[in-house]
Formats: sequence, C-alpha cells, structure tokens
Amino acid sequence: MGLRCIALIVALCGCCQAQSQDTKGPYPNMAPVDQYMMERGAEIALARSAAPATISGDAEVLVLGRHGYEVAVKGKNGFACVVERSWMSGFRDDPEFWNPKQRAPVCFNPPAVRFVLPLTMKKTELVLAGLSKAQVLDGFEAFGKKELPPLESGAMSFMMSIDAYLSDTAGHAGPHLMFYVARTEASAWGADLHGSPVMLGFEQFPGAPTPVAMFIIPVSHWSDGTSTTPHAH
Repeated sequence: MGLRCIALIVALCGCCQAQSQDTKGPYPNMAPVDQYMMERGAEIALARSAAPATISGDAEVLVLGRHGYEVAVKGKNGFACVVERSWMSGFRDDPEFWNPKQRAPVCFNPPAVRFVLPLTMKKTELVLAGLSKAQVLDGFEAFGKKELPPLESGAMSFMMSIDAYLSDTAGHAGPHLMFYVARTEASAWGADLHGSPVMLGFEQFPGAPTPVAMFIIPVSHWSDGTSTTPHAH
C-alpha cells in the first residue's frame, strides 16, 4: 500500500473559493485560499528539502503566490524546486484534489523543468483563478495539447523530503526518485514485479505531444542523509 500511495502522488487564489461540482468525500470543495499558503521562508526551506543540498542549494526555488508560483530564489544549476499542492496529484475522481494539508516538495532536473514544471505552474494558475475542478482539468489538458514541449531524454525529479505530506493515506510516504519517459510497458523497467523496487506511476500529462510514463524508484535515505525505516517503504 505504501508503494501504491507514492505512485498516486508523484506530482502536481484570491479571496474567492473555486466552485467545485464535487459533493462527496472529505474535501468536496476548495478550502479558503490561506489554507494552501505558507510562510515564504518556510516554503523555500521545504522546497529545497526535496533533494540533497548539493543539488537544491543551487536550484531555483518557486513559492506559491496569490495568482500562481513565483520565483523566490534564482538558480544556478538548472534545477528547480517547488512545493506542489493537492491539485497536482489529482485525477478527476481524486477525493483529495482539494486537500489543503498536502505539501509535496519536488526538485526537477533541467529536462523536467522544461516539461513538467510548466504543467505545475499552469494547473496552479487555473486553480487560483477560481475555476471549478472540471474547468481546471479541462484547461490543464488543453494547455498540454497546445503548449507543452516534447519530452526530452533524461527528465527526472527528486522527492526525498522527510517533511512532505503527500496524502492523508500516505503521509510523507518514503523518499523516491521519478523518471519521465516515453510511454513504455512496465516490464521494460522491471516495474511492479515481485521484489522489484521500481513502480510504474500514474500518467499525469494529459495532452502531451507524446504519451509519457513515470517510473518511481524508492531510495534508502531522506535528503538530509538520514536513513529510512523498513516501514517507510
């Protein structure tokens, strides 16, 4: 269950609440905007915790503003770190799409900055514009079809923060790496097989120029170097 929870996260406002059409689950509508916000310094630190300091220390850092993500720290190495909110892990039927507690620090390498980060920024922009969940997802897909560049080889990201809160089910889950590749069978990576650490994650790139798969590989240490426990995996 822990691995599956990781696979369901990956990944992914003014004073008005979005008028979601959802009526079921613990988070049927968007919460007040302030519940998704963080103190700027704390958000920068949490974003950097997604990857080891040797990577995140020179990365660009973005924080959530009232209208979308804003650059808080200019980077030097081509990486970018951000704390994603609940809507980035959400499917159309995801009961935690509006969960204001979710905080998912992630650091993208340069190819992922060019492919994945624009999706994070666009989806967040749509949410903070006060659109309904259905409108957000429709606009997100349309953006992918028209604006998303082709996926480059080597795109990946780090999610190694011990302070992450990925979902009510997974908590902070376990540290892991994510690799974005042209869609391929899970067996090509040895994913989802008994004894294999590799998992095929959900597809979160609607409208991409080419179908994309995401493979997830757990690692044994958090970004600060501390070891995980067997339970965390």
